[in-house]
Amino acid sequence: MSMNTQGRPTSPGEAGEGGHTTFTGNRALMIEEALIYETGRLDVTGVDLADGDDTEFHLGGLERSDTPNLPGMSEPEAVRHYVRLSQKNYAIDTGLYPLGSCTMKHNPRLNEKMARLPGFGDVHPLQPVSTVQGALELIDLVANALKELTGMPAVAMSPKAGAHGELCGMMAIKAALEARGDARSLVLVPESAHGTNPATAALLGYRVESIPAREDGTVDVAAVKERLSPEVAGIMLTNPNTCGLFERDIIEIADAVHAAGAYFYCDGANLNAILGRVRPGDLGIDAMHINLHKTFSTPHGGGGPGAGPVVLSEALAPFAPLPWVVSGKDGFELVEHAGQAGPAKPFGRMTAFHGQMGMFVRAAAWMLSHGADGMRQAAEDAVLSANYIRACLKDVMSLPFGDRPCMHEVLFDDQFLNGSGVTTLDFAKAMIDEGYHPMTMYFPLVVHGALLIEPTESESKASLDLFIATLRDLAMAAKRGDTERFAGAPWYAPRRRLDETRAARQPVLRWTPQAPSEPEPKRDAAE
Repeated sequence: MSMNTQGRPTSPGEAGEGGHTTFTGNRALMIEEALIYETGRLDVTGVDLADGDDTEFHLGGLERSDTPNLPGMSEPEAVRHYVRLSQKNYAIDTGLYPLGSCTMKHNPRLNEKMARLPGFGDVHPLQPVSTVQGALELIDLVANALKELTGMPAVAMSPKAGAHGELCGMMAIKAALEARGDARSLVLVPESAHGTNPATAALLGYRVESIPAREDGTVDVAAVKERLSPEVAGIMLTNPNTCGLFERDIIEIADAVHAAGAYFYCDGANLNAILGRVRPGDLGIDAMHINLHKTFSTPHGGGGPGAGPVVLSEALAPFAPLPWVVSGKDGFELVEHAGQAGPAKPFGRMTAFHGQMGMFVRAAAWMLSHGADGMRQAAEDAVLSANYIRACLKDVMSLPFGDRPCMHEVLFDDQFLNGSGVTTLDFAKAMIDEGYHPMTMYFPLVVHGALLIEPTESESKASLDLFIATLRDLAMAAKRGDTERFAGAPWYAPRRRLDETRAARQPVLRWTPQAPSEPEPKRDAAE
């Protein structure tokens, strides 16, 4: 495969493909987009405002003394600027999004239509409960579905995201320990855990100890048992783990943790692999957050807060945070205060209101459109897709734990690049030229030069075949010494490769106008 070394210019006038330049720096529909401050003028505005009357300010001397540096633009200029920026984004609607451990799956348009229905799209959290019965019924439907799918008796719906859900689950564990007068100080976290796991434990004041992985990429059960003591509050483990492997000894781990008086928190980021196949509650798990944007197809972020409900075991159910929905004689009600909670002992509340209604509607639409058998098939297809990629690439890329079945994601390392002069980062940057967002790189840390790929169930075989063929071509190009293709990549992106170390350590977060350059002095013709 031939590869031109001249690609997208980094500034107007730089040579493009074939050595040609354009006056604007544009390449047909690939627009060289300046910063909005460089496009607009600070001394004009796109809006006509009448001169204000003399008004007495009540800001106590805190009113502005100078004009804010806002770029003045016409409406078409502003619209074009942001539309052109949006066209430079990569999204699941653009192509396969292979981020490992992130489950970037298709967000069905049916979900979006349902979320915009009157009564859902315009519901307000301060409306009287009698006017939001349909919304509460939908929240109750999603809550009961999550309990059924996980085999857990209780669920907290209010957490806004995965990390927020982790905090909720660990706060329930802490509350349960305090209720029995047990002040424990230590949380065990496997090496392959998501970074939010130890951060959450530390935020709650726990010390964190790392549990090593075995040579096969799973948690070392002997190491867990060795670290268990009366000081251990719990373990935070992901299953399937971040190496894309099922923790086959999870029940033995759970039994040992419970025997030590501790609790088992499971990171639910990878639930998409086992949905309808395995119930976490049957594995001895006490708390697990569920990323609705991963398993249940709601968008990442969703234009606002996301949703990370937390399912809780019988031991932790009494400590679930407020509020929650109950079905009473007069319809659905919200339990808002501890005095309404009966014998339960809620640890407090995570948010001002119940949760993100738009995310609940989207998740409910996905659940109802798939049904129990469809959700199970989604998990099975996600695992099939990952194993298809593994089987098709194992001869040109390297598997750190041998040729064995994976779950929803397949993990490669950088051994296949040894001696090529190409790094994991180079390989990923070259994928951008091919039109793909790179997979998760350098994570999990237990594998050197990791390349973690999660295709999800959304991709057709044709889509996977093209992705596989692209990675095969890149891998073979690296092995035959085509380093120029990689060292300068991406060649065709709107911007070339950054100095990522400098960008991380010395980020430029604020635009400042550049001083106008002084004209060069005129020279005498005789000179």
